[in-house]
Parts: sequence; C-alpha cells; structure tokens
Amino acid sequence: MRNERKYVKKYGLPFSFAFLLVAMEALCDLLQPTLLSRMIDEGVSRLDLNTVLRFGAYMLLVTAAGAVAASGRNIVSSRVSQRFGAELRSDLFRHIQSQTLPQLDRFDRASLVTRLTNDVTQVQNFVNGMMRVFAKAPILCIGSLVMAIRLNPKLATVLAIVVPIVAVLIYFNLRIGFPLFLKVQAAMDRLNGVMREYLSGVRVVKAFNRFADESVKFERINEDYRVHSVRALRRMSVFNPAVLLTVNFGIVTVLWIGGLRVDNGQMQVGHIVAFVNYMTQILFSLMMISMVFNMLVRAKASYGRIGEVMASAAHVHRRTGAEDEMEGRGRIDFEDVTFSYDGEEGTPALKSIRLHCLPGQTVGIIGSTGSGKTTLVQLIPRFYEATSGTVKVDGVDVRRLDPKTLRDKAAIVPQRVMLFSGTIRDNIRWGNESATQEQIERAARMAAAHDFIRSLPEGYDTKLGQGGVNLSGGQKQRLSIARALVREPEILILDDCTSAVDVATEAVIKEQLRTYARGLTCLLIAQRITSVMDADQIVVLDRGEIAGIGDHQTLLRECGVYQEIYRSQIGKEMQSHGA
Repeated sequence: MRNERKYVKKYGLPFSFAFLLVAMEALCDLLQPTLLSRMIDEGVSRLDLNTVLRFGAYMLLVTAAGAVAASGRNIVSSRVSQRFGAELRSDLFRHIQSQTLPQLDRFDRASLVTRLTNDVTQVQNFVNGMMRVFAKAPILCIGSLVMAIRLNPKLATVLAIVVPIVAVLIYFNLRIGFPLFLKVQAAMDRLNGVMREYLSGVRVVKAFNRFADESVKFERINEDYRVHSVRALRRMSVFNPAVLLTVNFGIVTVLWIGGLRVDNGQMQVGHIVAFVNYMTQILFSLMMISMVFNMLVRAKASYGRIGEVMASAAHVHRRTGAEDEMEGRGRIDFEDVTFSYDGEEGTPALKSIRLHCLPGQTVGIIGSTGSGKTTLVQLIPRFYEATSGTVKVDGVDVRRLDPKTLRDKAAIVPQRVMLFSGTIRDNIRWGNESATQEQIERAARMAAAHDFIRSLPEGYDTKLGQGGVNLSGGQKQRLSIARALVREPEILILDDCTSAVDVATEAVIKEQLRTYARGLTCLLIAQRITSVMDADQIVVLDRGEIAGIGDHQTLLRECGVYQEIYRSQIGKEMQSHGA
C-alpha cells in the first residue's frame, strides 16, 4: 500500500519503544533459569539458606522488572494498534470515497464492507501481536538457544535436531494456510452480500412470502463459509500439536541424557533444571511463533484485500484554471459522445450522441427501459467519463473541470431515492448545508412536500429511519426533489423522479418547476410521455442512440419511436384528438 511509509513514520517511535519493553521482558525471562540453576547448585545442594534467599531475592527483583516491562508493553501496544486500526480504516474509507464509480464498480459492496471491518481488524490484531507476542517470541527463542548452548554445549545437540524440524513445520503452516484463508475471506464476502441483499429487500421478501427461499439461500452460503473456515482451521490445527510433540520429544531426550550424566557425575542437577526450563521457553516461543504465523496468514490475506482497494489510483483533482474559461450558466453540449461501461471494447450504452442544451431550457428525455437515459445524464457530473467524444458544460470539457466545481453547478434527483437517517430538515439541507429554514420550506413547497411535512407530529424535525423507511415512495421522491431545489443549481437533473406520485401532485410539481426553472437548464427524464410533453426540447433515445429531437408536435409528426410511445400511453383516440 502506498501509505505504508506514513504509518511507519507516525508509529515507528512508539513501536520501537514497545519493542524495547518486550526485549527487557524477554531478558528477565531468560535470566530466571540461570538464577534458579545457581540457587539449586550453590544453595540447595549445599544446604546454604542464605544463598537460597539471596538468589530468591534476585529472582523476585527480575520478575518485578519483567512485570513492569510487560505492563508498559501492553499499554503501548494497545494504544498504537487501536490508533493504527482506526487510521487505516479512515484512510481506506476516504480512499473509497475518492474513487470514481467505474473504480467502485470493480468491487462488490458487501466486499468493501468486509474490507473496512473484518480485514482491517485482522491487520490491526497482527500489528498488536507484533508488539507483544511476535517481538518477544524470537528474542526468547534465540536467547534460550544461546543460554542453553552456553550452559551445556553437548546437550544443545538436541536443539540442532528439534529447531530445524519446527522451522519446517512453520514454513508449511504458512504455505498451506494463506490460500485457505483467502477463500475464507471470500466466503465471508458472500455471506455479507446475502445479508445485505435480504435486509435491503426485506419488504419484497415479506410481500411474496419467500422466507423459506431466503433461509435456504442463507443456509447454503453460511454452510459454505463454515466449510471453508473448518477446512482452514483443521489444516492449521495440525501444526501446533506437531510443534508441541517435537519439542516435548526434545525435553524427554534432554532429561534422559541429563539423568545419565548426573549419575556419572558429569553434570549438576541445577544445569538440567535450567536446561529443561530453557527448552520449555523454546517450546513456548515456538508455539508463539506458530500462533503468530497463523495470525500472519490471516493478516496477509486481509492486507492483500485492503491493498487491492488502496492500489487503485485515487481520483485526485486539482484546479487547472479551466473553471475560468466557463461561459454561460448551465449550457450542456454532447459532441459525438459514445460510452460503454466496459471501456472501448464493450458494447456501447450510448452511440454518437450530439445534443445541445441551452441555459433556461427544459429538455425532456424519454425512451424505453435500457435506452440510455440515466447513463446520458450521469456523464454530465462525471460520474462516468465518455469513452469517446466530448461532454461540455458552459463550453468547457468536463474532464478539465474539478468535479467539486462541476457538481456544485448541478443538482440531481436520482431514479432511486436515497434518504439518510436524521430529520427531514437534515435531509433537505443535504443539498445546501447553509440553507435557512425559509429556503428549506420554499424548496419543500415547490416539491409539493411542505403540506405532508407539516401534517407530521414533529414537522421538519420528524426523524427518518434508514432510507426513509417511515415514508411512502411518493413522499420520499418529493423530499429528494426538495433536497435538489434547495441547492439553487444552474443545472437541474430530474431522473424519473415523479414515478411514485399521483398525477395531481405531479401537475403541482411541474407547475412549480416551470416557474423555478426559468434561467436554469432542466433535464427531465421520464417514462410517462405526459411528463415531457410541454418541454422546450424532447430527446427520444432508442438503444443508446438519438431517435429524434424536437418539441411534442414535431416528434409526433416525424419520430416513429415517439409516436409508438404516445400510442401505447395515450391511446389512438387521444392521439387523433390531440392532433
């Protein structure tokens, strides 16, 4: 990840301090067996109580020093790992926010949630472990080896056999575990995806009484996650007992050889006790190393998944001066624009679009489902960029404009209404954070929302559930329109935003918009032909191409696609009457 140096620079010093505390703790642990050996050989074996008490006091002092170092290490490591995890999560979230929609489309939404939560937690736990277990284990292992060899070089030959075997076991632990935990994380993505889909569509599930089907789907995905988790943990669980068995065989061998040497007078009992303690410490440290490698396997898989997101270039924009070249207020030009969601090699969603929208015009966009209406308007605020051709706003190619400047000029009422938890006032103010109550109410009146808001017990202070669950579809659409209108933009894009309101309410909204839209460019996408009939200019899209441009009467005479839409919605009798 590109931010690695940032984290090293910021947390390197406290990390080093934690490492120093761990080294002190490990040193204290290493001194204990040697002190115990001398207590036995110089005090217990000679029945010298003063020597026993003196070395006992030394051991207590060393233990106290180790306990202080361990406490300090725990405090530092916890603070550093928690701050690191919080910052990494924030950086990842900001990076996701900076991505373009095509970049985000590469990742499943449930997968992004898992990466922000579970994957960051895995990396955070590993960093915490590095300052505690991982830093201590190698010091303790190497120190115990050195002390054991120094204590009795001949007995240390046992270690020359045990340590390489354990090293091979740890290597295979890492080699086998990494791909398995990658599959576990992918299975968790699928599990989160199913839960997210169910919670988003719970009303539909209830309406069609599909609880059994959803339960079967969840059980299948949940079982898949269980199988992958069990498979990974089962494979990994083989290694710890294998390490334990290997080191215990080494301890038994040391006791057997040491016992023979004590009988022959070639070794003191204290040396054997100390050597066994060092062997135990080696066992403990190797077990810790094995556990750390288990954590490393999980953290490495999670780190790679976080890196996939962070590796995609952030969509950084800087002012280029193009903003100063802008002329007019809300002019939009599509110059031979072709667009495909899959790039140049994909099937075009829009083909050779030539369209000019003048300031103050209301432009209706109509066409069958999948004709490219929403795609067309998404090119204006640079949600997506044209595959070829040029989209201009006020005479400047949108690719030369800072998206913030560009999007400040426009307000969008999306096809799929999205409201946020909070009050109605907060949701309308999303369009303009500095909007006064008077401006909010004015926008609500124009969206035909003021009356129903006032009828609520708490009015504009009414709390909305997630997604505005406590409002009807039409009410949510009207709040979405009010949110756009309070922005007072130069370009207003209405993407089929009155589909859930009744005809009478739609007529009120259209009348209000007709007054409000004077002086701004209004793009009105609609399924109902009655919604665009009185637009200054109507664009008819058919399979990504412009089938006709003109006013209502012109298109009735000259555009076959428009005539077909009109007949299907209005009827032949109305057609003849209108003609």
